[in-house]
Amino acid sequence: MSLRQMFKSHFLSHLIICYVFLASGLIVNLLQFCTLPLWVVNKQLARKFNCRLAYCISSQMVAALEWWSGTECTLYTDPKSHQLYGNENAIVVLNHNFEIDFLCGWTFCERFGVLGSSKVLAKKELAYIPIIGWMWYFMEIVFCKRKWEEDRKTVTQSLQNLRDYPEKFWFLLYCEGTRFTPKKHQISMQVAESKGLPKLKYHLLPRTKGFWVTVQNLRGTVAAVYDSTLNFRNNEMPTLLGILNGKKYHADLYVRRIPLELIPEDETECAAWLHKLYQEKDSFQEHYMQTGCFPSPIVNLPRQPWALINWLFWTCLLLYPLGLLMAQLISSGSVLTILVSVALCTAASLAVRWMIGQTEIDRGSSYGNKEAPLEKN
Repeated sequence: MSLRQMFKSHFLSHLIICYVFLASGLIVNLLQFCTLPLWVVNKQLARKFNCRLAYCISSQMVAALEWWSGTECTLYTDPKSHQLYGNENAIVVLNHNFEIDFLCGWTFCERFGVLGSSKVLAKKELAYIPIIGWMWYFMEIVFCKRKWEEDRKTVTQSLQNLRDYPEKFWFLLYCEGTRFTPKKHQISMQVAESKGLPKLKYHLLPRTKGFWVTVQNLRGTVAAVYDSTLNFRNNEMPTLLGILNGKKYHADLYVRRIPLELIPEDETECAAWLHKLYQEKDSFQEHYMQTGCFPSPIVNLPRQPWALINWLFWTCLLLYPLGLLMAQLISSGSVLTILVSVALCTAASLAVRWMIGQTEIDRGSSYGNKEAPLEKN
């Protein structure tokens, strides 16, 4: 192991990264809370402020992926479509196979300047997690309980609220509803067989209701759907803990731009369209497994420096007072004070490890594990 790799995987490095992320995240959450009065006076200005504040948090994770671990991301797409990315609102349909697929989605957003304003459809429980969940609350993220009878009204209203959003945004959507596991795949294919649908090899059966509701409520607001299919070279299964340890991966992302007017408005026809889309995504994954690439030209997309600059800013800002505090603790000679400080640092590290644990496949949601039809469509 090289000296550089030892440094990246050392506990103290992780402790500093955790400290900067937690401290800056809580500061940003506090600043977001302070924008509440502004919502009453000027809602659009408050939204713009929150986009910039959200970027301070999410870009740190992108910086960890791109600059700390050195992970590469190769984009396969039509060069003509590439010119439109970042210049229009869009729904991004992603496959949900990896622990860091959300992070690669954010990297895609960062490369085209829409990371701060990106949206997702997330489970309600995430809204209560400090930093990320609280950031999402102020970003008007669409939360759901995964119970359609309860979600229909709230999801529709949340999507309608985005129609006058002042910034270009991408709405990231995992139509499979949960991360791929062998057990969930087996159950999902049983449902596909019972409905007479073609079986998928690399994906779960998509949830069509959420997709249809999203498309219907964002018509006239978004211009296209970006069908995005992600895979990693050498059959690697990257983890967030691996990123923290500085392990380098190479992601390949295939993106197709589909104009929204090509998607049927009727719910049944839209469901059939989405099932066909996932059959195509499955064929793209099969092509990748056989050839090691996707069937599209490569578009060179260099890393942007802004995420790194933001990360360095917060690191410098927060390490200085920490250094002063540590110097005072050591000079004080109080064993109790030092022990309390060590305990707090350990607690901060464990808190971040807990948040990382929420992304692990083995500890993922049980949604999709029930041996019952997933939905009526």
